[in-house]
Amino acid sequence: MATTLAQSPEPRLGAQAVTTMRHYQQQLNRRRIYTVLSIAVFTVILVASLDFANSANSGKFLERLPYLFDFLKTFTPDSPVDIFRAMFDLPSPLADGSLKYDFTSERVYITDNIYIPHFIYQLVITVNIALVSTLVGSTFAFCLCFFASTNLVGAGATRFVVRRTMEVMRAFPEIVVAGLITAILSIGPIAAIVAITIHTVGALGKLFFEVVENADMKADEGLRAVGANWLTRVRFAIVPQVLPNFVSYTLLRAEVNVRASTIIGAVGGGGIGEVFRLAIGRDHAAKAYAIIILLLVTIIAIDQFSAWLRRRLMTDKPLLAAPGAL
Repeated sequence: MATTLAQSPEPRLGAQAVTTMRHYQQQLNRRRIYTVLSIAVFTVILVASLDFANSANSGKFLERLPYLFDFLKTFTPDSPVDIFRAMFDLPSPLADGSLKYDFTSERVYITDNIYIPHFIYQLVITVNIALVSTLVGSTFAFCLCFFASTNLVGAGATRFVVRRTMEVMRAFPEIVVAGLITAILSIGPIAAIVAITIHTVGALGKLFFEVVENADMKADEGLRAVGANWLTRVRFAIVPQVLPNFVSYTLLRAEVNVRASTIIGAVGGGGIGEVFRLAIGRDHAAKAYAIIILLLVTIIAIDQFSAWLRRRLMTDKPLLAAPGAL
């Protein structure tokens, strides 16, 4: 019997199955060809773009690249301890009356004997710009996102206008908006706050209304059945579902805004970015490295704190309880 089973012919596919397999192989081969062609076209465009960028660069990027390491080798403080002296506004033994070793003149005094180091004070300004921008921007995004959601207002004029408005607000990078606002409001933190807030409203508004559109509408249907108005349905049916995601996106945006406020500071927005630009331009290596260390520590601390807070908010009891749950 074993011999009979071993010698039995293998089952053959029917005509329809053979046709299906042939079409499948053709589709698979076509997809592979398209993939190879897409990669080849992308590679050609990338190489051509890099070559054009290198040719358009005033210093020939590829030819000047080796000089980067020469800059890093020469841009070093005379004494590594000067980095920490510059960080905390302590006098340097190398002081010769020049700005390069003047670490004490820009102290921000609270009392006659107590002061805030200049770089830490500027860093506080930068973080403050980011937090204020995030708070104001997330508030406006929260209010607008419900009017941009198809499941709450339909596909009418309200949804169209709100979405287009948010698209315009996030269309331009913060640094571009800051340059325009600076020409109107002059140089300072106010221009940075306005620029980052505008972009935050547009960016968070899109994320928020996408979360709202994915919400479960059964609770909304129940409230509508008992005659609840639109605001009541949003407050008790939608907000409790989407608020954890809103908080998570807002915390992430706060981290992004700290970096954005640093960059904007370099173009007149105030804060640590401005003093960093001056330190690089004046060849003050100790001050530049002190600012870099402060920025790294601050960004890592904010990332860790926001991650911890996000975990607490996601695992603890809901932020908004349903009616009668308290």
